[in-house]
Amino acid sequence: MKIVLFYHSLVSDWNHGNAHFLRGVATELIARGHEVAVYEPRDGWSLANLRAEHGEAPLEEFARAYPRLTTHFYKASDLDLDRLLDRADLVLVHEWNASELVQQIGRHRARTRDYQLLFHDTHHRAISDPAAMAAYDLRNYDGVLTYGEVLRDLYLEKGWTERAWTWHEAADTRVFRPWPEIRRERDLVWIGNWGDEERSVELREFLIEPARNLKLSTTVHGVRYPNEPLEELARAGIEYRGWLPNFRVPEVFAHHRVTAHVPRGPYVAALPGIPTIRPFEALACGIPLITAPWNDCEHLFTAGEDFLVARNGREMQRQLRAILSDKAMARDLAAHGRKTILARHTCAHRADELLEISSTLK
Repeated sequence: MKIVLFYHSLVSDWNHGNAHFLRGVATELIARGHEVAVYEPRDGWSLANLRAEHGEAPLEEFARAYPRLTTHFYKASDLDLDRLLDRADLVLVHEWNASELVQQIGRHRARTRDYQLLFHDTHHRAISDPAAMAAYDLRNYDGVLTYGEVLRDLYLEKGWTERAWTWHEAADTRVFRPWPEIRRERDLVWIGNWGDEERSVELREFLIEPARNLKLSTTVHGVRYPNEPLEELARAGIEYRGWLPNFRVPEVFAHHRVTAHVPRGPYVAALPGIPTIRPFEALACGIPLITAPWNDCEHLFTAGEDFLVARNGREMQRQLRAILSDKAMARDLAAHGRKTILARHTCAHRADELLEISSTLK
């Protein structure tokens, strides 16, 4: 099959978590012999911010890490869809694309009828900004892929589409794997962006205060940290190391004994069942995981066996102490979590699901 993907960015993961999943799925499809073409805007905000902070070096590093993946940059005013979609069998359009592009591709599909066309939603805007999502014209799409049942149900209830499927994110296990040869020399690592105050209270409760109280050697990676949080991290003795290319995360995990997941407020409150991609990747790397509360209503994991759940900061502190003092417990938790990923939540599983959905559209 020729599969064409229109996404915000393949090459930049600066504040752009969807790039993680896109890279894994594209790699898997290519490995199976499919022809995959990825298109992203030349002036995308993620890539622009990455270049402004780090220059061209991250793009060169990406090319070395993913030699089989390439992206095609486009300028919206110069798009030639007849050329780009020639011989296409399946086309995916991500929700971070401009509504004009979504509609333009839909009109092209209505005119040609040459390929299957799916919209892919991996964000909380359908809940937090429904007016923006309602502006997307999906009439000429075969349906919508959402990364949680609650989003799938919302698309159908709102009448934004007639068909929708749940397509959870997953770990690219070609990249996300344990590095047992590396010595775990630090205690706690958290990888994530500060963002738009969507979890600032939770980060203080579940990360900063436990690390301070236990005097843990702690590392934080991410972007969009204002001065005040950076000062808080420093006062707590936490080392902030800035942006980290996602394909280097497994090596960083390998240097630490435990990691934490602190979901954003909109996901906990309005999007139960959607953990985002970080827990998948952590478990794939074989590092013990402790998470702040979220509702696993779709039964993706088994709490207490794949990871521990801390209901508040005191529990987070207690469980961190237990993991760090009981090597057998840490080893068993990490092994069970990785086993669950390999059994159910790899990009190979998601490629299977995508191709099965495609087969129903024929």
